[in-house]
Amino acid sequence: MLAERTPVKNLIFVRLNPGDDLLASLEQAAKEKNIKNAVILCGIGSARSHHFHVVGTRENPPRNDFVKDEKASDIAGISGYIIEGRVHAHIVHSDTKTAFGGHLHHGVEVLTFAILTLAEVDYDFTGFDSIGDIEKLRQ
Repeated sequence: MLAERTPVKNLIFVRLNPGDDLLASLEQAAKEKNIKNAVILCGIGSARSHHFHVVGTRENPPRNDFVKDEKASDIAGISGYIIEGRVHAHIVHSDTKTAFGGHLHHGVEVLTFAILTLAEVDYDFTGFDSIGDIEKLRQ
């Protein structure tokens, strides 16, 4: 385990419009605002489609099971990180019966709007989203 403290440099608010691709827009915002490392604190909105993957096995490395559909849903939450400019985000969708989601992929089209809040930090997240002991990865 690794637990460290770091200050927040900036909060960045990203508002997306109908038809925007959620992941592509996040990637564009990171590039345009020169965001190297950040925490995706939250995100809400609605989507015309969904595309994500979840782990499909209990062994490492796990198999990825992909889900893609044109079904509309609320975006109940988005969280994750921007690591060295690369977006690693997870999304939770909901409809009238269930909540579902996983690792965000391209193809999630905004229905009405989406709003995300990012916290930019001066912290090196390299290795945080890799399999293995972070302390050993950092040596």
